[in-house]
Amino acid sequence: MTPLMLLDTNVIIDFLRGRSNAVAYVRGLPAPVLTSAIVVAELYAGVRDGAERSQLDGFLSAVTVVPLSNPVAVQGGLFRRQFGKSHNVGLEDALIAATAQAEGATLVTLNLKHFPMISNVILPYSTP
Repeated sequence: MTPLMLLDTNVIIDFLRGRSNAVAYVRGLPAPVLTSAIVVAELYAGVRDGAERSQLDGFLSAVTVVPLSNPVAVQGGLFRRQFGKSHNVGLEDALIAATAQAEGATLVTLNLKHFPMISNVILPYSTP
């Protein structure tokens, strides 16, 4: 069985910016590729209207967006409570981690230090 992969915001941003290592990595992932509704909110908070937004819309139509459920919200809140002060984990990252955990997915991120609460997390490529 192919492992599920859940993309964090920074990996999607690199992909959308055309960074070759991100493009190669994401294109090589087996379907379905997941992301969190929290990641979607983070992406739209920074997108510009026009071509950039169209590109984001297109990308998100090709992945599975996992909605925020009550159990994920509870676990995310507990992660934030446990790791917020000690590891500077924000609520968004706590919710993304809880989503990956609930889906049994590997979290794909460039910020491993933001996710001390889960073991199923990988750095997909190195950045210059």
